[in-house]
Parts: sequence; structure tokens; C-alpha cells
Amino acid sequence: MISVFPISNNGGLDAPFAWHQGVPISRRQFLQDVQRFARSLPAQGTPINLCVDRYVFAVTWMAAMQRGQTSLMPPNPLPDTLRRLQASHPSAYGVCDAQGLGQWESASDFLPMHRYEATAADHPLETPAINGLDPALSAVCLLTSGSTDVPQPHARSWGMLAECGRVAAQRIAAELGQAHLEGLHLLATVPPQHSYGLESGVLLSLVAGAVLISERPFFPADIVEGLERLPRPRALVTTPLHLKNLLRSGLALPPVDLVLCATAPLSLALTQEAERLLGPLIEIYGCTEAGQIAMRRTLHGERWATLGELQIVRHVEAQTEASTFEVHGGHLPEARTLTDALRLVDERHFYLLGRANDLINVAGKRHSLSHLNMQLNRIDGVDDGCFWLPDERADDVVRTVAFVVAPSLTAEEILVCLRQRIESAFLPRRVIHVAALPREATGKLTALALREFALKTLQECL
Repeated sequence: MISVFPISNNGGLDAPFAWHQGVPISRRQFLQDVQRFARSLPAQGTPINLCVDRYVFAVTWMAAMQRGQTSLMPPNPLPDTLRRLQASHPSAYGVCDAQGLGQWESASDFLPMHRYEATAADHPLETPAINGLDPALSAVCLLTSGSTDVPQPHARSWGMLAECGRVAAQRIAAELGQAHLEGLHLLATVPPQHSYGLESGVLLSLVAGAVLISERPFFPADIVEGLERLPRPRALVTTPLHLKNLLRSGLALPPVDLVLCATAPLSLALTQEAERLLGPLIEIYGCTEAGQIAMRRTLHGERWATLGELQIVRHVEAQTEASTFEVHGGHLPEARTLTDALRLVDERHFYLLGRANDLINVAGKRHSLSHLNMQLNRIDGVDDGCFWLPDERADDVVRTVAFVVAPSLTAEEILVCLRQRIESAFLPRRVIHVAALPREATGKLTALALREFALKTLQECL
């Protein structure tokens, strides 16, 4: 059995587990809320956790595990996504909170819904709700959209998650020169339904004693206000897009004891600015298929180090000499193939080169789209941007198109900057200004969403 709060040395069950609506909630109260809500859930079924409030999300998730049920985490809030999930899981039912009720109201027409309601204690509970959970228990099924936008399931057992959270907490604490993370207040800008949001915004509170913050601020002013309300030590769990918007906001930023960042590599310039204005920054490398794999203190170098006992091996296909990389050991019961291209230093250290499937060929030259995007977003005045490779050819050569959110720059000014950073063959044929890119809540931009957006935008520009 694996216990929740396994290192509860500082205050035990009376120590704070979360801040919910500005009020601290003890670990004991959390476990009692879990036990009470578990009684109200169906005896059987597959819950789809739609809770926006991070505390309610955690209660709902643990309550489902008390029932022996695997929670589904949808990749987006679209009714079509929920219909697909219900089609593949006929016993599925939704669980939402007050914040998510309006967002998911249309889904209640076809999906049975249960709303979390905070209730007063009917009688004191002497025994904590969870003394321990079976490591083999299927705790969650994370779903990613993939290139076809059909949700792809990735199941995780409680043992996998707990071990992943444990070694991540050890590495973070070591990077900060601390013995543990107990009492560290975690304000996260990413939803808990995503792998990174679950692991860093919820799991660190369950297995490492960090304090969960129920709110999920999005806009810079909300992030600043949320941080200012928290006692120290405090941390910001965020993404490169959210971090860049925060740093460019011009607001006075409260110091934090830690910034955790994931979903895309950070530039050194953005890292330096974040450490100067906020505090120490640690990047996380991972994927939904395998969870968190490696970390780095970016200010100290671009090399990644794997977590715990995880190791990475390279395989070379004999005929094509193409390389693939597998991660194994540690919290993984079996090896997982990575979708990124790496340069291995050894089995525990590597450099990230980009997505293995995002290499483009222009006029006989090959380059990574992720690298081009990084160069575009490094331009001062570009709030967001990406390259896209259309299907049509000009003079038998495919040329890229760049979409930018850059109200203070002209297309020519952006091209001047790009000419100093990338080869001429990869310069965009057109630079198109847009109001926003169709990113997910974590800041990711899927291939399908970008293609649909690009074709629609180009058509409107005709």
C-alpha cells in the first residue's frame, strides 16, 4: 500500500493540504471530504473529472479511487470530446463543480452528471479516509488529442504516479537546497486534467506535502494577485506561454521561491528574465505516455537529467539509420518510446533537439519546426507565433508561413529579425498577423488545430 501524505512530519494530518477560496484546509479535512463524497458516487462506473476548482478536482479524484474507479481526464472541454469518451466508455458519468457547471451544461443532455457539493460534517470521522492505496490501482486515464483529434488513452496506476511524484519532489527540493517540499504553496496556471497539471499541481501535494491552491489564474493580473495572497514559501507552476505573458505584462511581480515550467523548452533569455523578476526556475521534460522524465535548472545549462532510476536508450533502424529513443526503469513498468529527437550524453543525461516528427524539408535543407518557432518567439515584440508548412508549392518548393501575435511589429520588421536567426530557405513566404493562436489550456498547439486555423486564416486573407 502507498500512503497519501507519506512524509507528514510537520504537523501530521493537521498540517495544511490546500488553500480553498482563501481559507486553509487541513489534510484531515481533505480526507474527510474525500470519504463523504465517495459515498455519493455511483457504486460502479467511469468518472470523467470535469472539475475546474483544483481542490474539488483532488477530492473527486481520490473519492473515485476509494470506489476503485479509474478517472478519465478529457483533453479539452468540447462536447464532441465527451461524446467520444462516452461512446468508448458506456458507464461514464461526469463530475463537475460550481465553476464548471456552466461550462459543461450542454454535456448534461447526454452524459449523467454529478455535482460536488461541500457539506457540513454529519459526524466526526475518527479514521482518515485514506490510510493507503493499492499501487496496482488504475488511478487515472489521461487522454491526448493526437494528430487526428481522437482522444488517445494513457493509463497510470497509483504506484506509477506516486513514485513519479516522489522522485520529482526529491529533485526539486535538491535543486532548491531543501530537504523536502512540505509547506510549499503551489499556484498553477495549468488545468489538472492534463498530465503536467496533474503531476505538478496536484500530485506534489498528495505525495510530497506541498500545499495545493484551488484557483487556476490565467491572466497576468490574476497570477500576480494569486501569488500575493499566498504565504511563503510559494511556487508558480506554469507554461512558457503563460510565463512570457506574465513577464511582458509590466506588472510588479511578487518574488517566488520556485518556478516550475513545462510543455515546451524555454529560451535562455526568458529564463534569465524569469529568475531575475520571480525566482529560481526549473524546467520539466515529460510526455503523457511516460509522465515526468527529466528536469534541468535552465540557467545552469541546457542539459537534462532524468529523474530517479529512469534511463534512456537509443535504437537505430538498420536500413534507414533513423534513431528512436526509449525511456525505461523508475516509475515505468515497461519502456516507452519518445516522440522527440535527443542527443544522448549518457543514459541519464541528454540534450533535446526537437520533435522527431516535426522535421521539414525546404529546398533540400532540413530543419525542426520547433527550433524555428523558438527563434520566432525570441523576437522582442512577438507575443506569440508559429511556423506552418502548407501543402501547396511555389516553383516546386514548399515555403513556410508564419502566424504572429505581434501588434507593435510589421511583417517586414519580423522578417529582418528572422534573417539574422535562420537560413534564408526557411524564411516564411508570408508573415500573417493574428489576434491569437488556437492553443490548448496548457499552451500546446496541436497539428490539427494549427492546420485548421491556418487554412481558415489564409482563406480569409484572400
